[in-house]
Amino acid sequence: MRRPSARRLTALAAAAVLLPATAACGADDTSGKDGESALVIYSGRHEPLVKPLLKQLEKAVGTDVEVRYGDSAELAAQILEEGDRTKAALFFSQDAGALGALSKERRLEKLPQATLDKVAPAYRASNGDWIGLSGRSRVIAYHPEKTSKAPDSVHDLTKSEWKNKIGYAPTNASFQAFVTGMRVLEGDDATRTWLKDLKANGAKTYNNNLAVLEAVDSGEVSLGLINHYYWYEKVAEKGADKVTAKLHFLPGGDPGALINVAGAGVLKGSGQSGTARKAVDFLLSQQAQSYFADKTKEYPLAAGVSPAEGLPALDSLEAPDIDLGKLDSLQETLAMLRDVGMV
Repeated sequence: MRRPSARRLTALAAAAVLLPATAACGADDTSGKDGESALVIYSGRHEPLVKPLLKQLEKAVGTDVEVRYGDSAELAAQILEEGDRTKAALFFSQDAGALGALSKERRLEKLPQATLDKVAPAYRASNGDWIGLSGRSRVIAYHPEKTSKAPDSVHDLTKSEWKNKIGYAPTNASFQAFVTGMRVLEGDDATRTWLKDLKANGAKTYNNNLAVLEAVDSGEVSLGLINHYYWYEKVAEKGADKVTAKLHFLPGGDPGALINVAGAGVLKGSGQSGTARKAVDFLLSQQAQSYFADKTKEYPLAAGVSPAEGLPALDSLEAPDIDLGKLDSLQETLAMLRDVGMV
């Protein structure tokens, strides 16, 4: 067994402490119907969001499913610590970074090519051991009465014209993943400078993306850094005429246009690889992909499934060209955010 490096375990564990965590659950008894072993899933996706989908998965794979919910980074650290002793067969991650960390430690099995071919290469591991299931784009929300047009780059947000007019959520995992992406794309020095300049420009902090969107919608700030689906969920709930804020998808491969993914990987050593692979194929099925589109307003990543009404086509977005597996260096991002006084 190849043991995980102490540095990587420490990094993931520290990241888990600083990220907002959800309560973990799941029984240690994994016996299923008629004494058969249940499929054990470690899910970094929140229980209220995916529990109905995992009930459908249970029927699709034909065996009981036991789920342990928690933060993706925390669960990845647990998997690395457990090694070959883990009972988990499938890791359902909120973001690509946690999957990338497991891939680097060779804890994931390569998926069948037929499975990999369902998703574009940009949204799966370059070595084929994890795959994206749904995507979310970083965007700028803006108040149309306070600005007629949002800037085309996050680098413009440090200009004096936006002083005290920007909202963001530095403790939120999606913002931290975006900063990690900027580090990968532009380097640590440039990213640290941008963060310092953003803070010096009076950007206002909020607890989460939803609070940022509410601040933009009310006119408290002119611009906000969020994920796209918060706006679409708000419109679906309240109606377009009740939502003042608008969205701007950034062009030109800007780091602020990062498309991150929720994804899955089959874990080594569980003895349930075949069932876990069936589970991955179910999560890429039209049934599951439509669930992501309809319920979460995320982008379905399997070919042939359309996003929710009103979303621009995924292939029309000008996201930066980045290996999503490299978003695993979260600890370095957190250290940088602490250094500049954002967390």
